[in-house]
This record gives sequence, structure tokens and C-alpha cells, in this order.
Amino acid sequence: MKVWERVLDLLFPPKCPFCQKILDDPRAPLCPGCQGKLPWLEGRAGERRIDFADGCWSPLAYDGLVRSAVHHYKFHRVRALGDPLAVLMAQCLAGRLPQGADLICWAPLSKERFRQRGFNQAELLAREIGRMLSIPAEPLLEKVKDTGPQSDLEEESARRANARGAYALLPGVSLTDRRVVLVDDVVTTGSTLSELCALLRQAGAAEVYCLTLARARGDGHQSESPKKQENC
Repeated sequence: MKVWERVLDLLFPPKCPFCQKILDDPRAPLCPGCQGKLPWLEGRAGERRIDFADGCWSPLAYDGLVRSAVHHYKFHRVRALGDPLAVLMAQCLAGRLPQGADLICWAPLSKERFRQRGFNQAELLAREIGRMLSIPAEPLLEKVKDTGPQSDLEEESARRANARGAYALLPGVSLTDRRVVLVDDVVTTGSTLSELCALLRQAGAAEVYCLTLARARGDGHQSESPKKQENC
């Protein structure tokens, strides 16, 4: 650990992203208490079928402490939560895709939403995951239509209609024969991810995988020996 990192840890000790307790081990992504009680997803429980994707994985269910952490990260603009959450996602990806990937990208925000929030939470996650796993992180997609939030829509048909035509490939993107990982924070119906994966396929991607921190709706979770759960 570099000197300046030690100083920062003394001034602003790392906290668990889920319960906000100061971590005894500053290198750990979360505290032992949360490690034992979070809604971890294992096996098929951590998978969701996404059109045009070869797989979609999430280490956690979108419930309780996980939901609170995501809300603090996105809506309270607590950007520091991104790094420990990215650790959990990187562990998941390494376990599910041991052969690695050629590129990692993220679900884009509209220009208006980016101005309001000041950052794209999915981009920060993707860049940190890419750094940890030595996968180049690049912007490949843009949002060309400022639609309403998907979270405001309950029906899957409404979410699909809301996402349709709202995104585009950035100019000049070519992904011929490349394995690409697409990152977002939460997957619900998968409407947005399906739209984005279709675009990545159009650019020539040979394989497209989705990775999110959490999976919403109808998620089971590992309740037995959760402390042993490190990868999804």
C-alpha cells in the first residue's frame, strides 16, 4: 500500500458499503457481518436469461442491504461505494468467465441524467472491474433518447418499449470476433440489457455477457454457509 493510501485510510477509514461500519481490514470489500447475511446468489439463482446475451450474472439479490447500498451509490452520489461493490462483481465474473474477455463496457446514461447525477454508476463499476481483471474498459454505447427511468415502470412490456430505440453504438465501434462484457448495477426484466446486447452483436461481437451487482424480482438466495460465498 502506498503512503498516500495509508494516509487516506487514516483520515477516511474504509467502511462496509452495506452497513457503513468501519472495516477492520481496509482491503476487504465488506465486513464479516454483512458477508454472512447478504442475499448471495449461487448457481442458476445468479443467472438471468437476456436476449442476445450468452449469459447474465449477478452475485447478489436486490433486497434489503443490497438495495440500500445501490440507492446510496446512485441517488445519494456516494461514489466511494463503487470500488467495494466492483470487487464483488469482479469476483463473480472471474468465477463465471475464467477465460476472461477482450473488452468491458457499460450501460450508458442520457446526457440529461448524467448532468443530474454527475457520474455514471455503471461506468465506474466497469472501469474498476476492468482494472482488477486486466480487461480494457471502453465506452461503446450511448443513450440517444432521454427516456423515463425503467424503475418507474412495472410491466415488462412497458420497459421494453421504453428501451427500444433509446440507445446506439458510438461511431466507429467494431467488435468483430471479440468477447464483450456489459456492466450495469441491477437487472430486473433485462429489457435495457437486451437492447444493448443486440447493438453489440450488430457491431460484430462474437460473445456478449452481462454482469450486474444485483438481480431483482423473484430471486432466491443462498442461505446456507453464506460466509464461504466469494464468487457468484
